[in-house]
Amino acid sequence: MTEPDEERLRRWRMVLGSEADPETGSTLSKADRSVDAALAALYDAERGEPGTKRSAGLGSSAPRVARWLGDIRGYFPSSVVQVMQRDAVERLGITRLLMEPELLTAVEPDVHLVSTLLALNEVMPEETKQTARDVVARVVADLEKRLAERTRAAVTGALDRAGRTARPRHSDIAWDRTIRINLKHFSPALGTIVPDRLVGYARRNHSVQRDVVLAIDQSGSMAESVVYASLFGAVLGSLRALRTSLVVFDTAVVDLTDQLDDPVDVLFGTQLGGGTDINRALAYCESLVARPTETVLVLISDLYEGGVREEMLRRARSLTESGVQVVALLALSDSGAPSYDADNAAALADLGIPAFACTPDLFPDLMAAAIRRDDLTQWAATNLSE
Repeated sequence: MTEPDEERLRRWRMVLGSEADPETGSTLSKADRSVDAALAALYDAERGEPGTKRSAGLGSSAPRVARWLGDIRGYFPSSVVQVMQRDAVERLGITRLLMEPELLTAVEPDVHLVSTLLALNEVMPEETKQTARDVVARVVADLEKRLAERTRAAVTGALDRAGRTARPRHSDIAWDRTIRINLKHFSPALGTIVPDRLVGYARRNHSVQRDVVLAIDQSGSMAESVVYASLFGAVLGSLRALRTSLVVFDTAVVDLTDQLDDPVDVLFGTQLGGGTDINRALAYCESLVARPTETVLVLISDLYEGGVREEMLRRARSLTESGVQVVALLALSDSGAPSYDADNAAALADLGIPAFACTPDLFPDLMAAAIRRDDLTQWAATNLSE
């Protein structure tokens, strides 16, 4: 069989689906199987029979829907993606949800629903967009109640500890702490404490004590992480002692730092799906680093690199060697063990960049450890062990 014949059979197999395997005799590559799975999820009824009606196959799983909506952007050109998204809205039973705001208001909002709404934002009817925004705002408000205060407390405590000095100027002495640690040096003869040690805070030339850069992979598989990371970015951005930058990326890079005062705006500024170019994202983050030894860079990605891997690793090495505290979060979610590129995770670990998944509840403690410049590999071993 000639190559043109094989290609023709492959294309027919992709059009007709798995039931055409006996007729076409085509063996799909790994990449073709991924594309075929995305097609089958939407068009999974009996194909090839005249008059057969196709039905949707994604079911009611919100995480699965959100990931699928992201995956198709990586497999098909934008014109095809738009058609498939419209088909998805019609076939997956989401049409009524999107067309009737009162139903959208009635559903129990959660992170997965937010992910799906963000993925469908471009094809959502205008009359429903405000309702969708209200639903996202409800979820963000609930998460903020759960996580914001803990994050502020953990980070502020870490900054205070990092700023302490045993040789403060008189005006910088923390008298309550100094008295407490010197009580054993009370002199009855003098009727006062003779301090053996002073505790205070060093003067800093800048009011900003740390720079934080959050780089968020917005591919479809990272949908839940995008929601949590956007919230944490807004919380960190509210702390005056931090200069926080938030960057989202797929094959392009978008800086959403100017929207950090509203996490809902940040979320609607993301575009779930598409490819992944970590190298390009790190190149942009590198341009944001003005004080390497005072900078924490959190890369939130499953590390499936679509760009130049060697260049990505070179940039990561350059950042760590300059003094930046870099950590790679394979996921920031409650959904258990993530799928990730183990080879890239190991390569980053060899560069001194720990790579692990983290739950939202532990993220405040992780940021505190990073600000104190603790050993994050040891932190992960202690706090993330089963």
